[in-house]
Amino acid sequence: MAWFFCENEIKSDICVLSGENAKHAKVLRLKRGEEVTVVTPAGVQCECECDEVVGDTVTLRVISQKQCENEPDVFVTLYQALPKGDKMDYIVQKCVELGVSRIVPMISARCVSRPDEKSLKKKTARWQKIALQAAMQSRRGIIPEVCPCVSFKEAAELAKDNEKTVFFYEMGGESVKNILNVKPKTIGMFIGSEGGFEESEAQLVLQNGGQAATLGKRILRAETAPLAALSVIMYQTDNFS
Repeated sequence: MAWFFCENEIKSDICVLSGENAKHAKVLRLKRGEEVTVVTPAGVQCECECDEVVGDTVTLRVISQKQCENEPDVFVTLYQALPKGDKMDYIVQKCVELGVSRIVPMISARCVSRPDEKSLKKKTARWQKIALQAAMQSRRGIIPEVCPCVSFKEAAELAKDNEKTVFFYEMGGESVKNILNVKPKTIGMFIGSEGGFEESEAQLVLQNGGQAATLGKRILRAETAPLAALSVIMYQTDNFS
């Protein structure tokens, strides 16, 4: 069954898809009578039936509505130091599938990738589109936000708003199980680029209330670490059960 996100709340028994949603419906060759799911900005899951496809619009008839139950009960923000090449595309896609709620790209001291402002704007738009596609594929209740790229210092400041901040550090730390022994509502997770983090960066996050964590004795690739870390967090918060 096709899965769509709409921009407005559905207040009647009719839902009209337009723009990119309509284009996607046509790519799927959606036909009259087929069932589709539409999720609203408030996370309301609407089960619909295709009524007609005319021009650039697709009209759906709403059959039932309920709150989407596919979201984790913790809000996880990934603070990801920019990796080289197109690895960030993969990170965004897979982390959205695994349940991340927000992604904050950042430039840390050891980042090799340092795009200029114009390039970063284009990349962020692409990452947001990847997040949308991954959210549709994995049937999320929200489209996770990919925020504008910030400096490491700015990311450390933003992370103060999290109930728990987990700093995954190649120099070692506590197990995630110990750090999340009491389940928080919001979690921030810091992941480095290929070169890891400077000690001064680790100290800044720790001074702001974060806790250093380990993923074991092996060193993971930049595109593997966020997936492993997020999977551990989801498991420890009972969001893989």
